[in-house]
Amino acid sequence: MASLNVGNLGEYLREQRRSAQLSLRQLAEAAGVSNPYLSQIERGLRKPSAEVLQQVAKALRISAETLYVRAGILDAERDPDEVETRAVILADPTLNERQKQVLLQVYESFRKENGHGETAPDDASDAGPQQTAG
Repeated sequence: MASLNVGNLGEYLREQRRSAQLSLRQLAEAAGVSNPYLSQIERGLRKPSAEVLQQVAKALRISAETLYVRAGILDAERDPDEVETRAVILADPTLNERQKQVLLQVYESFRKENGHGETAPDDASDAGPQQTAG
């Protein structure tokens, strides 16, 4: 039904909201988003921006990084320091989306240059077992 991890995110948000004993309307108000929009997120019909996720996380008093991973914005397998850095960049309200993406690209290029980035798929093509004649 829903694409990406949006359904998983919605279920998780609903669980967190219920654990916090908040109605949909109360959470929407606390997060500064509309009630129908939050309902669509919970039902997996919408993929919220990093900013909206940050607002919801703050209202629920949970980690924004957790929501970013659930939404597919961040990769859970990454180094925790990298996840935190990416989350801070994505959550910065003073940057627009284009600026955030450029900053993340620069950050990733520096990590790769220093030997901490993921191997690009092109670089992994020769990584299989080598057969030697003999």
